[in-house]
Amino acid sequence: MTAAVQFSPLPQWPDYGLTDDLLPALERWASAGKRAALATLVQIDGSSPRPLGSEMAICEDGDVQGYVSGGCVEAAVRTEALDSLRDGQPRMLDYGAGSPVLDIQLTCGGRIGIFVRPLPDLAAHVTTLQTARTRRHAITLITDLQTGDMKFQNGAIPTPSDPSVFCRHYLPPIRLILCGGDPVTLATLSLATSMGLETFLLRPGGPHDPPSGLPPERYIRGNLDTALTKLRLDRWTAVYSLTHDAAQDLALAAHALHSEAFCVSILGSRRKIPDRIEALQAGGISTEELTRLHLPAGLDINARSPMEIALSILAQITATRPR
Repeated sequence: MTAAVQFSPLPQWPDYGLTDDLLPALERWASAGKRAALATLVQIDGSSPRPLGSEMAICEDGDVQGYVSGGCVEAAVRTEALDSLRDGQPRMLDYGAGSPVLDIQLTCGGRIGIFVRPLPDLAAHVTTLQTARTRRHAITLITDLQTGDMKFQNGAIPTPSDPSVFCRHYLPPIRLILCGGDPVTLATLSLATSMGLETFLLRPGGPHDPPSGLPPERYIRGNLDTALTKLRLDRWTAVYSLTHDAAQDLALAAHALHSEAFCVSILGSRRKIPDRIEALQAGGISTEELTRLHLPAGLDINARSPMEIALSILAQITATRPR
């Protein structure tokens, strides 16, 4: 690591701040044999533009992904992380109101603590996260804030009472099952992909090739009964039926409501809601299962165009997703 790398400015347009999922960047760096440090927001006093547990990854070549504030401290965090990679020591950084670091203040008026430590084995770190993601298991990174020691534990374990320990939960990415083939379906597929959702498309009897940008393995075009047997619907899955076919919409919704899917919805007008609920109840859907049914599809944002409706659907998923 050269001094030029350590003191080079961050990009004027902070594209790195658009990244919440650090795993792809960590994978690239590990494949290239590079070292990396991890910065985690572990303390908040007052206001903060980012939630507790927000992360920023810093490569030895100066590249960064993710962010831990609103842009106020990222350059300083990178410098500290590069120092940490050089000397191998963790650091607790203290910024904001009342902090001894007077030349870095937060516009929100709060105070934050950011823990920076080198990742001793980046490849192993990446492999553990990849395995949990592939199996769609929650996993927790437990960090000792005094020594910097880290260990993974399966599941989202409760937050410990010991203030010297910080737990960062990694949940599987939200999976979205879409069924349909109209412009609203395509708009939702496009927006969901750009937001990092793991999206699958069902279109019984649809074209041989999937829409542009959708991997073939995430496109299911057989009959609906066969398609339903291929779906893995866990508690991090949302299911939206946008087919305009009443029988298919109800069949998919019933299947999803019998699963762990956290959000199930059907596109259509409000006047159809009572009939749909009645049909689902007649088909054996319980009152408790119906609590995960959101009708109509999308939040009420006065959406009209396909992209606006897609935005309302993604907003609904965001509002109801598991934390």
